[in-house]
Amino acid sequence: MGVVVTAAEPQWVDLFAGLNGRQFRKLVGVVRCRGGGKPTGGRPWALPLESRVLLVAAYWRTNRTMRQLGPLFGISKSAADRVIDHIAPLLALTPVRRRHPAGTVLIVDGTLVPTRDRSVAASSKKYRYSTNHQVVTDANTRLVVAAGCPLPGNRHDTRAYRESGVDRAVKNAPVLGDGVHHAILGVARLHNLALAG
Repeated sequence: MGVVVTAAEPQWVDLFAGLNGRQFRKLVGVVRCRGGGKPTGGRPWALPLESRVLLVAAYWRTNRTMRQLGPLFGISKSAADRVIDHIAPLLALTPVRRRHPAGTVLIVDGTLVPTRDRSVAASSKKYRYSTNHQVVTDANTRLVVAAGCPLPGNRHDTRAYRESGVDRAVKNAPVLGDGVHHAILGVARLHNLALAG
């Protein structure tokens, strides 16, 4: 058997979660408080809570399939799917409604998430059914500030930025984005200046 990823080794946490040890322990603590450490009534988990949180982070950050993630963490693809179903909702952040402190810089980007749910998904790049998710992060802390509502994967980022609702989370803070977002952010700034004038 090859190398197995585990949260007990800091290099895997840094690689798959993008967090340092203290930040990752804090994240695991939040998941534990929200009930992530409790048994679900079926078989006991094959992985400790820390490794389950890392598996979800790897799923979100690398866009790997269950067939790839399971063996990477030393479990079956079905077990990887159960881990994601159980832990992912516990990682959702409570919406924050506050002004951003001076000096805050936000980053916005869209990502396509493959899904089989055709009620929301649409055929997008590479002909895969996916949803477009707009995500805003704090450039300094690298924590997620806001995530937009999922939209069909064929929705262009400029349109998804407005329709997903993340545009309301970036008020009063400088925002960085790729070329697509720069165009829409520039128009929004001009609109705000016109209203202020």
